[in-house]
Amino acid sequence: MILEGAHIRLEPLEQRHAEGLATASANDPELYRWSAVPQTLEAVVRYIDTAQTSVPFAVIRLADEKVIGSTRFWLLEKWAWPEGHPRHTKPYDACEIGHTWYTRSAIRTAANTEAKLLMLTHAFETWEMLRVCLHTDARNERSRTAIARLGARFEGILRAHRMAADFTPRDSARFSILAAEWPHIKERLTGC
Repeated sequence: MILEGAHIRLEPLEQRHAEGLATASANDPELYRWSAVPQTLEAVVRYIDTAQTSVPFAVIRLADEKVIGSTRFWLLEKWAWPEGHPRHTKPYDACEIGHTWYTRSAIRTAANTEAKLLMLTHAFETWEMLRVCLHTDARNERSRTAIARLGARFEGILRAHRMAADFTPRDSARFSILAAEWPHIKERLTGC
């Protein structure tokens, strides 16, 4: 699946994106202090291989066709609805959007908002999800602010939730958007 907006295109993440991702993440380790972002070509190749257990994307800036980062759907959940229930045949019920990172020149541009808009639209309108979660390291104020600005609701802190990029137990700030909230959030994000 390819998702395209006015500024970016989300392409299924493949090894052909490795060089572009390595360039996007090079020479700025402080930017990725709270996120596990591959910093070398070899690390990017491994990153792409492990991402295939989810639905990963390369983020391509349309203006110059450059790879500017990566994001993915992951932890896709299908709940055990009984046969005959209207949700029984839906592909998924909930997921997370995460593992998102961008090169410095893409930060504070339309790229992240548009990527999330494309992904949330797909999650709620194509897959008909009931819930989409987003997590970030509780220490990552920039990401927490960006997630809240999307309209996601802060649910709390999950203590020692995952391994952090600095190899310590990470407290995660958890946010979510529910299907019933999506129309209002979409309207606010698109202005329509």
